[in-house]
Amino acid sequence: MNVIKTDIEGVVIIEPRVFSDARGYFFESYNKEVFDREVARVDFVQDNESCSTRGVMRGLHFQRPPYAQAKLVRCVRGAVVDVAVDLRKGSPTYGRHVAVELTEENHRQFFIPRGFAHGFAVLSDVAVFQYKCDNYYHPEADGGISIVDPSLGIDWRMAIGEAILSDKDRRHPRLEEFDSPFEF
Repeated sequence: MNVIKTDIEGVVIIEPRVFSDARGYFFESYNKEVFDREVARVDFVQDNESCSTRGVMRGLHFQRPPYAQAKLVRCVRGAVVDVAVDLRKGSPTYGRHVAVELTEENHRQFFIPRGFAHGFAVLSDVAVFQYKCDNYYHPEADGGISIVDPSLGIDWRMAIGEAILSDKDRRHPRLEEFDSPFEF
């Protein structure tokens, strides 16, 4: 796999080696030994999958400590723009983000460490999105910041006014109104 470092330490894009022929393709989507050595030592304990239609925006979500989650995400059908926002107090990159397009064609994966908010916008008619998490989901630890906060400067590659958001995601505070539970 090819590990691409981003402008925020610890947030990486992973490109697997894809073997294609007339029958289709094959690639190794996860190998703990290689991941621990090349990306981070993480023990994933839960896999999730969502299906969304064009224009859906999900996020920007996180789990508060002690239930914080690192995530390894990928889009197995369709295309999304995926974003991680640094929420670690004292971090030199606090409030900054990394965005990457994940598609069924590029097979890219995105690793988001603990202390980051995560979200995505669906660019295709349908997107099936998978998450590996290193901690179990706890509803009482659920948190988020506004996915449409203009101060974040995220290019969602769609008209924000036409985005489809859950009621919960509409109520998240903007970054300036947010008191982060994460330390750098």
